[in-house]
Amino acid sequence: MFDFEQIYAAIPKYLPLIVTTTVVVVALRLIQWLWLGRKFDAFSDRKIIPQVLMLLFSLVGVVFVVLSLPVSDTLRAQILSLMGLVMTGVMALSSTTFVANAFAGSMLRLTRSFRVGDYIRIGTQGGRVTERGIFHTEIQTEDRDLTTFPNLFLVTNAVTVVRTSGTIVSATISLGYDLAHARVEELLIEAAKQVELEDPYVHVLELGDFSVTYKVCGFLSDIKVMLTTRSRLKKSILDTLHAANIEIVSPTFMNQRPQKEGVVFIPRACTQADSVSPVDLKTAEELAFDKADDAEAEALMNGEPIGEDDGDSVAGKSAK
Repeated sequence: MFDFEQIYAAIPKYLPLIVTTTVVVVALRLIQWLWLGRKFDAFSDRKIIPQVLMLLFSLVGVVFVVLSLPVSDTLRAQILSLMGLVMTGVMALSSTTFVANAFAGSMLRLTRSFRVGDYIRIGTQGGRVTERGIFHTEIQTEDRDLTTFPNLFLVTNAVTVVRTSGTIVSATISLGYDLAHARVEELLIEAAKQVELEDPYVHVLELGDFSVTYKVCGFLSDIKVMLTTRSRLKKSILDTLHAANIEIVSPTFMNQRPQKEGVVFIPRACTQADSVSPVDLKTAEELAFDKADDAEAEALMNGEPIGEDDGDSVAGKSAK
């Protein structure tokens, strides 16, 4: 049986603790709902500061709860000292990665190397930035997967950022020495112009034992169709060279099936039945970078300078 008289007698003693705990919990919930829940969406990288402040508010709330405990001042001081020692020990044990990544995240923000929505490459990984946290940065790859990098890794490794004013799209191809390089250059430039690349040019990369390696490049101002344009450029090279009656096979090519004299390995021209209906150029990008697009749109709604470039498009072209 409960002794209600003892419970009623203990209520005044524990009332400050109950009131303080209730006020702290309600205050934290209101801050989280009104602040984090509305203004700072999960896609926005501006959530870092509220998260840190939320942690500080929670620690302050715990201190108030401890201060309201119905214990002696000596015991209350010992509890606070123990909490301080525990926090100090945790920070000391995790300082190597925790503090280092926090400082690296602050450094990335100060340098403003990239922003949400930018296309970046780190080593063999590449994709558009979807989230910038205080300890990590998340990108969405061309396969629509999400890859997370610790901020310390981004600071200590080279990060390539595709400029929003445009980038260079290129493709390489090897052709035999029997073809004049001037003719090859003319055809490759024509192929680049067909996919609307600006100021195309051709470089000879290598003089091999059996073939010459060419690289055709062109300026693409709309980087959001970069994936599709790379594919279209290669298709255009195939169509242009085949239309000029040029075989794209290695000089050491050997086919074990006997062929008649004069047979060339060029696909027949597409008929009306073989033609493929055109597709939306942005289909691949919209499928691969859906979260990055949402993050960029959310950042723009919050008034952040997303995707701005220090130089204009002319400077981007001159960088070639």
